[in-house]
Amino acid sequence: MSFAFPIRVYWEDTDAGGIVFYANYLKFFERARTEWLRHLGIEQQALRETTGGMFVVVETQLKYHRPAQLDDLLSVNATMLNKGRSSLVIAQQAWRQADTPLLLCEGSIRIGWVQASTLKPERIPTSILERLI
Repeated sequence: MSFAFPIRVYWEDTDAGGIVFYANYLKFFERARTEWLRHLGIEQQALRETTGGMFVVVETQLKYHRPAQLDDLLSVNATMLNKGRSSLVIAQQAWRQADTPLLLCEGSIRIGWVQASTLKPERIPTSILERLI
């Protein structure tokens, strides 16, 4: 299953030349992952409050193809690659939406489950794993 989330590029996302600052793709990917989880009925703040755990990013790998620019409308995708006992690997892509969509950036993000108070890695609760497609 792939989830797509629309994001508009604003001034705050760009450098002086109107090009999206490279680190902001990580923010775009974070928003899409959060909305994907919310779409599956997994709200991160509620998780922390009810389970005492939370997801944290533990590894990223990105490849930049073309720059996004001011006012572009992007579609940022999230697709599960691997579901482990204590971490998930999610493939993500940012596409410029136009007559012909154009791949701008892609990568994989590993998120791990940790105890919120100690940040110690733990197994993802079964109730959460069952919701992840």
